[in-house]
Amino acid sequence: MSTSTAPIASPATPSLISTLPRGAALTDGLTVARRNLLRILRTPQLVFFSTIQPIMFVLLFNYVFGGAILRTGGKYIDYLLPGIMVQTVAFGATSTAIGLATDMTTGIMDRFRSLPMARSAVLSGRTTADAVRNLFVVVLMVIVGTFIGFRFHNGLLPAVGAILLAVLFGFALSWVFAFIGLKTGDAETAQLAAFVIIFPLVFASSAFVPTASMPGWLQAFANHQPVTQTANAIRALSQGEPMAGHLAGSLVRSLLWIAAIIAVFAPLAVARYRKG
Repeated sequence: MSTSTAPIASPATPSLISTLPRGAALTDGLTVARRNLLRILRTPQLVFFSTIQPIMFVLLFNYVFGGAILRTGGKYIDYLLPGIMVQTVAFGATSTAIGLATDMTTGIMDRFRSLPMARSAVLSGRTTADAVRNLFVVVLMVIVGTFIGFRFHNGLLPAVGAILLAVLFGFALSWVFAFIGLKTGDAETAQLAAFVIIFPLVFASSAFVPTASMPGWLQAFANHQPVTQTANAIRALSQGEPMAGHLAGSLVRSLLWIAAIIAVFAPLAVARYRKG
């Protein structure tokens, strides 16, 4: 009697990965997203501090700087809150880099690579979970802002569109920081690298003050970068008639930035994950 000496394929072999059922990328991504959301919910201190920080920004910027910033035709909180929404999802996106870098050091990434699952699922699941968390925080900020005078002046559908645009922008940035987290492989380095990128984008923008108050050389950068375009689009969606003329241009430019960021960094992040 003869025995077969053919090698038995392990779960990580390319032959099994290539025969995954159609739709595996979606279902596997949702499974990983559920895993990350459960981990967030089981860390109450993370939930607390990730929600209290943006609320503090809303209150501090409104009451500390609101009186010093001259506004015509509206309240400062109506100008401020869209900028804080963009700032919050941008800062929240940096947690993607930190989380992935941490997973690399704990060995969970090696476990994921050994499973017959879509290679993109680890990253799409992480960015989706961070988008859900950003949605929760943005809605909470709107509630707090409403108590101190913020209003959506364009009705329900533009209000929903403004919130979803902020979350979509955070989702796009999460792919940037997914690539950074995988590239650095260390949580502390990933955090530092993420904030080096995000601070100039947030503070050299129209998030808190009009760019017209900036020096000319800085305006050239501030007027065209994605944070400014997204903040302006959210203001146009929320503020009503004074901003109506700016809606089409700023919204299209914001969506183009979002599409370009995802188109560039999602493939880069997936390719980096495949390399190990």
